[in-house]
Amino acid sequence: MSPVPDGGRLPAAYLRTGSSSFTDFVAEHEPTLIPSRRGLPPGATIDAPHGTTIVTLTFEGGVLMAGDRRATMGNIIANRDMEKVFATDEFSVVGIAGTAGLAIELVRLFQVELEHYEKIEGTLMSLEGKANRLASMIRGNLGMAMQGLSVVPVFAGYDHHEALGRIFSYDVTGGCYEEHDHHSIGSGSLFARGAMKKLYRPGMTADEAVRVAVEALWDAADDDSATGGPDVGRRIWPTVALVTADGARFVADDAVAPVVDAIIAHRHGNAGGRRDGSAS
Repeated sequence: MSPVPDGGRLPAAYLRTGSSSFTDFVAEHEPTLIPSRRGLPPGATIDAPHGTTIVTLTFEGGVLMAGDRRATMGNIIANRDMEKVFATDEFSVVGIAGTAGLAIELVRLFQVELEHYEKIEGTLMSLEGKANRLASMIRGNLGMAMQGLSVVPVFAGYDHHEALGRIFSYDVTGGCYEEHDHHSIGSGSLFARGAMKKLYRPGMTADEAVRVAVEALWDAADDDSATGGPDVGRRIWPTVALVTADGARFVADDAVAPVVDAIIAHRHGNAGGRRDGSAS
């Protein structure tokens, strides 16, 4: 933002009553700081790292979101331990797929947006309000998406009014859609979604949901080269977040590791997941 003038007084823009939206404030006074306002020169292209697969599913009393840790750039693994799941406030999380740098910047702006709203209004924004606010920010990135730099997140949180976890997906134009039970985005989403269709059941506990999410990411990595499965050699595990009425928390690596070990033991000699290990 603009530097503080001589005398130490804040610029007039800071002293005027305005919108509770931090994004709108920045767009009005320093539009170049908004990620979507930075376009590429005509005809230019850029090869940037991309985040891949995110899965999310509801369980009894909340919602879970998990992501693999791989970022790719063409046929190259750009990063092996990238974080793709973030807490956006006390009761919601977001997972990113698409152009990694832009997506992370969008998430940080969204985090500030929710914090700013809470300070100005003195209350938390409703879960649907958060989902719609994120949709408007994605819509603002459409120009960059048309140049190949798309950002497509998935959003989830605990709805205190409904007393349950809810999931919202988006398209590149900012369309917002509520999903039920489970959802997946990214290059391995087709395979992860197929796994969750078979493994998911209503009323699961949080521990059972963690097992389903990790197994779905395992299946995605098995068929999609851009998705990184649990890396036993490097001890790199999927990022797993749980959101309940008590708030959002991340599952520690020490708790994810036994889940991975159990999946490996269950599938030993049976990579396709057949229980008897025999050919069909």
